[in-house]
Amino acid sequence: MQENHLFEYAVIRVVPRVEREEFLNTGIILYCKDKKFLEATIELNRERLNAIGGYAAVQELEDHLLGFQKICRGEVSAGPIAKLDAASRFRWLTAARSTVVQTSKVHAGFSKDPLETLKRLHRELVQY
Repeated sequence: MQENHLFEYAVIRVVPRVEREEFLNTGIILYCKDKKFLEATIELNRERLNAIGGYAAVQELEDHLLGFQKICRGEVSAGPIAKLDAASRFRWLTAARSTVVQTSKVHAGFSKDPLETLKRLHRELVQY
């Protein structure tokens, strides 16, 4: 029998105009210490982005979002943050900031399979 493992996650959001406080959910970042799992999903829906005001530098925005995935995976090309341990990378990525890419507050739960939980959260909170 598989046991449940504590995980933490946050929703990755794009806030095209920070002053309007409107956002688009574009991904999920999930960390599970027990399973040594840290991964992010990314999906930028350009149609929805345009509906809330758009963003001129879409390619730059997509590159920034892909940087989240690279940092999660510890890819050297992502810079010095990617060299930190998984917990530190998760905390750095989910720290509060007032930029175009933000994350929600961190939420916790239990899961037998962090990857399946990540996929489910992505379907429910990003693709809805």
